[in-house]
Amino acid sequence: MNRALYSDTLDTFRRVIEGHGMTPPANIEPGRFHRFPGQDKGRSNRAGWCKLFDDSLGGVFGDKASGLSESWQAQNTRQQSPADREAWRKRVAESQTRNQAETDAAQQASRQRAAAIWQAATPAPDEYAYLTRKGIKAHGARLHQGKLVIPMRADGVLHSLQFIGADGGKRFLTGGRVAGCYFSIGSPKDALCIAEGFATGSTIFEATGYPVAVAFNAGNLLAVAKAMRDKFPDLPLILCADDDSHTPGNPGLTQATEAARAVGGLLVIPDFAGVAA
Repeated sequence: MNRALYSDTLDTFRRVIEGHGMTPPANIEPGRFHRFPGQDKGRSNRAGWCKLFDDSLGGVFGDKASGLSESWQAQNTRQQSPADREAWRKRVAESQTRNQAETDAAQQASRQRAAAIWQAATPAPDEYAYLTRKGIKAHGARLHQGKLVIPMRADGVLHSLQFIGADGGKRFLTGGRVAGCYFSIGSPKDALCIAEGFATGSTIFEATGYPVAVAFNAGNLLAVAKAMRDKFPDLPLILCADDDSHTPGNPGLTQATEAARAVGGLLVIPDFAGVAA
């Protein structure tokens, strides 16, 4: 492939990945996997991944945290022979299988580490600096090495942890699963709210008395909403959107709207005027 064609293909591949809310590296070397921040993640995160195939005519990409896994092809498949299409499908499957194996291994290690940290952690006091500043209670969160620890569970299994520092800085346990994981505040009754962050969820619960499932980020709202609908088929679900009006595409409202539609839930935008959270 000539340099000009490769450059065009690379630019297109990067734009496709960017369209899913991730920023891949400027230089994507064909034939190898690249790691980069996942959807709505900081620069140190490595949940995002991609591989441009050796011939630079296609590739695969995804987000380990959200479970996203997609393929992209530069050529029009209708112009390919049946043998070429079969070779393409095999190439995609092999790459996705390898990535899934790596993801499974990393998540298993994270589950073991999460369990050890959670067991060693101590109950967080309501007087912890972050909680005091937000005007909320601990709701079962714990402390580990001076940071608030929030468990991330799915199907009753502890998969990962979120750490929140006294200054509000947040990070997830490296390699841990996020997709479909949530933190429960309160017991389901009458209705169940689904919110992005721990502070937001805590504020909603304390203000309304409605139980809350914390999804941890906008990209996980749909997965958590579906999990809650499966678990509580007849319970009204209320998607509480973060209004990211100053962010292009308003991901908080956009993804909460999508989640509400998918599960037949209600959509609200909480008004925290005069509330710390």
